[in-house]
Amino acid sequence: MVRQESPGQRRPASPPANGFAPRSGQNQEHLQQWMQSHGNLTLDQQQRALENEPGFRQLSPEMQQRMHQRLAQLNGMTPEQRQRTYARTEAMERLAPEQRLQVRNALTNLGNLPKDRRMYVAREFRALREMAPASRQVFLNSPAMHAEFSDQERQVLSGLFEVAPFLPPPPQAPVPGVPMPPPLPPR
Repeated sequence: MVRQESPGQRRPASPPANGFAPRSGQNQEHLQQWMQSHGNLTLDQQQRALENEPGFRQLSPEMQQRMHQRLAQLNGMTPEQRQRTYARTEAMERLAPEQRLQVRNALTNLGNLPKDRRMYVAREFRALREMAPASRQVFLNSPAMHAEFSDQERQVLSGLFEVAPFLPPPPQAPVPGVPMPPPLPPR
């Protein structure tokens, strides 16, 4: 997030790759580094430090607000949740812009499902992610999947599997305090 800039050198502000802070140039800090270097500050002090980052004030008011909210969310997370967030952020930063867009679209499609179905589709994704791709494809087209999932939900699952190689690996064990999704709800 910190970059050296000569006085006449201004870059246009664009949405950040990590959903957190202005980023461009080679000398920027990553989210985790920024949080570690500002971790001894209160949330209010971190918010002010964020506002002083180069390029922050050139962002739209909506983007600035989202970044303030994201900072508050990060401060409210457990260390384990924060580490998973850092891993996802780093994985997204390594993707090409087209791949990032593909991931965002797949996750947006998942997010557009009703909450109970979204949780069920996400749980099925995690379970099937361990399957070999050929076996998974056969299973996705099986009568059992057609009975349990709507066409839209199967499309969401297919989209998630297309971007699965770009996503960080799932946690190895359930996270304490995070409830498991409820059993299969009726469609």
